[in-house]
Amino acid sequence: MDHLTALENKSIFIIREAYYRFKDIAMLWSVGKDSTTLLWLCRKAFFGKIPFPVIHIDTTYKFPEMYKFRDEYAKKWGLDLIVGRNDGQVEAGMGPGKGTKLDCCNELKTNALKQTIAKHGFKALLLGIRRDEHGIRAKERIFSPRDEQFKWNYEDQPAELWDQYRSTVADDNHCRVHPILHMTEMDIWKYVQRENIPISELYLSKEGKRFRSIGCAPCCNPIDSAASSVDEIVTELETTTTSERAGRAQDKEDAYTMQKLRSLGYM
Repeated sequence: MDHLTALENKSIFIIREAYYRFKDIAMLWSVGKDSTTLLWLCRKAFFGKIPFPVIHIDTTYKFPEMYKFRDEYAKKWGLDLIVGRNDGQVEAGMGPGKGTKLDCCNELKTNALKQTIAKHGFKALLLGIRRDEHGIRAKERIFSPRDEQFKWNYEDQPAELWDQYRSTVADDNHCRVHPILHMTEMDIWKYVQRENIPISELYLSKEGKRFRSIGCAPCCNPIDSAASSVDEIVTELETTTTSERAGRAQDKEDAYTMQKLRSLGYM
């Protein structure tokens, strides 16, 4: 079995196990390459039709290309799409220019997600995060319990040895499930390449610039790059020394920003 197929099989096993354990489950789709890869894997796991809702948390500050991509593929793939938004904070003017990056992300992402979970009664969420993407995510587990406030205690996580997962949580807890945690950025792009998975045009170079990580437009900066195809991105990654999230503002404001956000319930 080749490397990508082994990674794919592991992810599909996790997705199916999560669906078996948690019937009130949904998938979080940021529209980025990782969550779109997870969406693809969920479709493969259930033979083309995802049997649970797909959530997109809308801060109202995403790139127009992301909204276009979301709507196009939600329709094309027949997704049960839920758009979550913290309307109270949006109407109050919360945004990248108000308060710290932590304040903005907490209100428009974390609390919007908490509200969506509470409204629909989801017991578990599938998320497309990877251990190699950020130091704090390296502390995650495949099946990661949260308390009744959706908070993550990164100092008290269940052991996961030899691919043995504790896929049950207490009745008053919530679970985050990470089926691509074991993949790397290169694995994702090679899998996208092999499977011909559609991706946002923001990842492809235009006039010598492209985005390596996408989110809210005011908080993302492009990198210098001539890679205008997935094949060229794979080639570029073989030699680059720039970190994947170098263009993400919330990673630069405070060394512990991501850890704070995730402990509060951030994705």
